[in-house]
Amino acid sequence: MTAVEGPVVRLRALRSVALRTTALADSADFYGEVWGLRPTDRDTDAVWLRGSGPEHHVLQLVDAEANGLEKIAFAVGTPAEIDEAARRLERRGVPVVTPPGRLDQAGGGYGLRFVDPEGRLVELSCDTWAVTPGDPDGHPAVPRKLAHVVLNTVDIDAACAFYTDVLGMRVSDWSEHQMAFLRCNSDHHVIAFNQAAWTSVNHVAYEMASIDHFMRGIGRLRHHAQLPLWGPGRHGPGNNTFSYFADPAGLVCEYTSEVDQVTEDAWLCRVWRRTPELSDQWGTAGPPSGDVRTHMAGVPDPGYFARADVAEVAP
Repeated sequence: MTAVEGPVVRLRALRSVALRTTALADSADFYGEVWGLRPTDRDTDAVWLRGSGPEHHVLQLVDAEANGLEKIAFAVGTPAEIDEAARRLERRGVPVVTPPGRLDQAGGGYGLRFVDPEGRLVELSCDTWAVTPGDPDGHPAVPRKLAHVVLNTVDIDAACAFYTDVLGMRVSDWSEHQMAFLRCNSDHHVIAFNQAAWTSVNHVAYEMASIDHFMRGIGRLRHHAQLPLWGPGRHGPGNNTFSYFADPAGLVCEYTSEVDQVTEDAWLCRVWRRTPELSDQWGTAGPPSGDVRTHMAGVPDPGYFARADVAEVAP
């Protein structure tokens, strides 16, 4: 009997997300002047922004004709782990589209990129450029890091199987059979999958240093005439605070804080009922409205290979 190979790599953290946006200039202004991120690099069709944490950037915005997910990046420990991940991905038949090597991108690093079964581009990287973390108490409340990304999937069981079997993530909790929350470190979730009619990005969440920073961030957005789509409140799964907004392109962004921390040997995965009192334990936000659900549904994302084919035939 052939032994089943374990995960291809050990993920350390969720590093950054790249979003395709139909409103690059306005969205860059929103995230850089209102949301609280700081621009680090810019070119004609992309902008990179950082939080107050140690990552060179947590968000990249890419000019596009339709909103969508460009890339998700995870932190890995060493170049040797990247090289071994490439060999294991190849043996599993997972398409590696950028082989291991120095990454020619803002923030540098050594890494690789592959495509998951639903066409999402995933980057594994290490040795990215160091930046000096900011002191969240020394300036207005701003996001510290990328907290999690929620992805709409047409097959939640297959998505969970790939990210657990291949990438070694663990399922922390379920929201019935509608959502699954996956972790790669002590944070309750860094990726969540939502069963949906099509593949797309649901929302991106940014961690605030404390509940006080969380509320001050909401206050700053109100000062800029930006009202929440949903929130503030506190979720059941993950126990994190939430307040959701729409950026100028209509993509959903979230402030969050105080996510549950998992002790591996003691945590018990549970299935939460989908009820208003568990989606918002405070009872301040109520259930999500139809407008919120429409924003979170996004638009169908054809994925990396479909976009690459379009680029090849474009004049």
